[in-house]
Amino acid sequence: MLVGNKKTWWDELRGQRRRLADWGPLLAILVAWIALFHFWGNATLGYVKSPSLFAWLLGVTARGVEGCAVWEIPGKILGSEEPQVWVVPFVIVGLLWRKRGELENLSKTIWWPALGLLIGALALHVLGYVVQQTRVSLAAFFAGLYAVTGLVWGRAWLRAIFFPFILFIFCIPLGGSAEYLTFGLRLVATKITVLLANGVLGIDALQNGTSIWEPTGRFQYEVAAACSGIHSLTAISALAAIYAFLDPRRNWERLVLMAAAIPLAVAGNVVRLLTIIVAAEAFGQSAGNYVHESGWFSLLPYVPAFGGLLLLGHWLRASKRAPSNVLGAQTA
Repeated sequence: MLVGNKKTWWDELRGQRRRLADWGPLLAILVAWIALFHFWGNATLGYVKSPSLFAWLLGVTARGVEGCAVWEIPGKILGSEEPQVWVVPFVIVGLLWRKRGELENLSKTIWWPALGLLIGALALHVLGYVVQQTRVSLAAFFAGLYAVTGLVWGRAWLRAIFFPFILFIFCIPLGGSAEYLTFGLRLVATKITVLLANGVLGIDALQNGTSIWEPTGRFQYEVAAACSGIHSLTAISALAAIYAFLDPRRNWERLVLMAAAIPLAVAGNVVRLLTIIVAAEAFGQSAGNYVHESGWFSLLPYVPAFGGLLLLGHWLRASKRAPSNVLGAQTA
């Protein structure tokens, strides 16, 4: 269908499908790969009573959807502890669509070395299945998807889709394993928050491990694992990776932007903790509890983090232009 002289998105999508060669072999291998993980993807049947890897993923990331109306499920998923697991695939599809011009111009041919990648992904799944680590099997599933497309469409294709395909790492839920990271982040966020409350805001606050309290008992908070910033760290890391690769940049600049996600996530969490303390100091513990539980205030950690990423990206871009400007001034 044409609208005037312009193609609709559906016409363009159909054109992309026709231009991509070897859909038949690709779909056949993909169906077999997906079937493997549906019927023999999850060995931890005592946790999620299904052999399907996809049922396991739904079970660990979308708790609470049982009995919900269909229109309530998206809200439940987005309100879960790791919503990026369900958001990132759509981001990847969008980034691939953005690169469609580059991808359609690639020379597509069978590349047999990718079969080694596929065998390696299968071996990784077998290992995860045997040791009952379904997250390892999930990583193997994504690696296998990458290998299958390379087998059918070639090495140039793999190189072109490495990013955004690497973003699938954010689709692996951390679950209880996040505890190894959260305790250190909790300690750092608590210490910085208490220092700023005492030294900058003039609020008496004491720290004991990951607890913050006011000496007279006006408020007391435990910086729990959910408040450690691990979830905002995951989201900010994904955003930093996308931002780093969208603009043409040198590799070291991309690494700087992605590494900045850690301190920026901590800084954002400190801002949220300080907001809770200020509210509790001014209006009592109940006010601090309201800020802590508010969905809107839970977005606070992302404001300084996103702003910091943009400023860092601008500074890196400006520093790259600076030498040529100086050279031009000397030549003049």
